[in-house]
Amino acid sequence: MQPPPPHATLYVEAERHADAKKSAFQKTTLRSSLTAFQSAQLKSILLRDGELVLYRRSRSLLYQCRYRLADASWVRQTTGKAALEHAIARACDIYDEARYRQRLGLAHRAHSVAQIAALCCADLRQQIDAKGKKSALNDYLSIIERYFVPYFGERRLESLTHTDVREFEQWRDRQLARKPKTSTLNNFTSAWSRLVETAVSRGYISERVPVPKLTSKGEKGTTRAAFSGDEVEQLLAFMKEWCTQGVKAVEREIRPLLRDYVELLLFSGMRHGTEAMNIRWRDIEWHTKDGVRYVRIRVSGKTGSRWLIAKHAAVHALQRLQARQRDVCEMSFETTLTTRVPHLLFRYSNGHQPHSLVGTFRKLMRDSGLLKNSEGQTRTLYSLRHTYATLALLEGNADIHTLAKQMGNSAAMIERHYSKLTATIAAERLA
Repeated sequence: MQPPPPHATLYVEAERHADAKKSAFQKTTLRSSLTAFQSAQLKSILLRDGELVLYRRSRSLLYQCRYRLADASWVRQTTGKAALEHAIARACDIYDEARYRQRLGLAHRAHSVAQIAALCCADLRQQIDAKGKKSALNDYLSIIERYFVPYFGERRLESLTHTDVREFEQWRDRQLARKPKTSTLNNFTSAWSRLVETAVSRGYISERVPVPKLTSKGEKGTTRAAFSGDEVEQLLAFMKEWCTQGVKAVEREIRPLLRDYVELLLFSGMRHGTEAMNIRWRDIEWHTKDGVRYVRIRVSGKTGSRWLIAKHAAVHALQRLQARQRDVCEMSFETTLTTRVPHLLFRYSNGHQPHSLVGTFRKLMRDSGLLKNSEGQTRTLYSLRHTYATLALLEGNADIHTLAKQMGNSAAMIERHYSKLTATIAAERLA
């Protein structure tokens, strides 16, 4: 698109006025000439051999500029200046910077980390909405908004140095008030990669531009506190009475629900949270092999969708859940599993699902005396998954590869986390 033809260039107008009124303008300065032309309401001024056009809209006090890039495309931008001489200087700076950035493989206009983060977060929210459930994307979104934007703000990605990133990491650790573990740092590096990918995909920086990376090596994570076999039996017996002792109406609903939730986690090894809370009745079915029926559950989490086999004892928890839910309690248990009911599994009798069971589980741990293990580690809902894996290996019910398939992990990860049990598992042979 070509710019509108100028009425006159700055210098042509200056020469014409000088010829017409030599006696009046011979000793004037460039500044007074510019003021004269400004008052004459010039439509546009050509600079840099016509590659840069300065103009002002009729209803604006600020001058705008249009400049042509090396690919012949035209770009509009405000100078932010009302005085003509200042607008000329600013327009020239804008043009020079744009052409220089284009030669370096950068976008013609610089974008701050905050601007790129806004676009990246918008993309993440669309992906989260499409999934319809919590995932690692939520962690990336939180990291970008809580750490990258407050610290880097208006700075540019392409101008960041290795020192800048290391100073950010020191600030981040102070904000966390702890030395982050490797799993936490992996989330930060993934979020940072998302930010850089957004800038590259939008053409704000070239793939050739070296952007410093975040460190992903942190402190080694500690193994979660598990329950021993005896403690599992103690917990199961305690919950049987505890779930009937709720005083408030909400306690009478949430305690039985937590009992069933705990048992399903203990008897299947599924992940607490996203995997467990998103299960629906249609995701549960009977699987028959060699004349024996097994409960098969389809779960979907951070490693995708998979089928797992629950222990036979899980049937009792499922039956209690079905009996309490008003919309399925009139059906038989068999019918509930075979008609592919679309409702969520873990919910109150009225169909609503609690926001979280973490607080109620903590109360259960305190009441049962099982809050901490012998090493002083606090048990959480994630401890149930760790307990499942530990007992499965110790009891010889599954090898590492089978356990990895069941739990949705790699065999290498299972071996890395539970390698310390190898000697215990082989105790009979070693003794």
